[in-house]
Amino acid sequence: MSTFIFKIVLAYLLGSVSGSLLMGKFKKVDIRRQGSGNAGSTNAFRTQGLMFGLAVIIIDISKGFLAAWWIPSLGFGSTSNVVDPGVLMMVCGFAAVLGHCFPLWHGFRGGKGAATAVGAMMVIEPWLLLPVAITWLVILLTTGYVGLATVLSGFSLVPAAWYLGNNSLLAFSTVLALFLLYTHRGNMRNLRDRTEHRFKHLRMFSRKH
Repeated sequence: MSTFIFKIVLAYLLGSVSGSLLMGKFKKVDIRRQGSGNAGSTNAFRTQGLMFGLAVIIIDISKGFLAAWWIPSLGFGSTSNVVDPGVLMMVCGFAAVLGHCFPLWHGFRGGKGAATAVGAMMVIEPWLLLPVAITWLVILLTTGYVGLATVLSGFSLVPAAWYLGNNSLLAFSTVLALFLLYTHRGNMRNLRDRTEHRFKHLRMFSRKH
């Protein structure tokens, strides 16, 4: 059990390495003081440009991938008699998402977890990224709202996981979807108040006046 807990903590600490704040050290900027004030990849793109944003999203996806793939496979101790290896991947992946959102190294002020979750899902069940990607693109291109696209793509995991018939995966997907809704609660309030930032140039359809 101690090995199981240690791996979860290690995954959280890995998730706490924020891509935007790490890149910001090189550029001498703190994007939490710019734009929306969030340390995620969307705010990185908006405030620092394409290359900075791409570097951030690569880092954030990679740490989710490593947390779900590398950390459960570490050779010290044994967790196979305590928890199923697939469940361990899910728990470590989610711990990395928590670390990204509430990073120990950065005063518990991080991003919203989507990119890190994608990295973890690449290991846990890559097939689930198909409905996620389709939902995200459709919502983004029809509305221009990144936050809304992210929340709805998160919830697309639930029926997809149900279809696969894996109860552990269904539970993980449900928890992850609800957590993404929580981290994007500000975006949902802004949508209600009609103050949410929109990428108008990404919309395929626009209302004509």
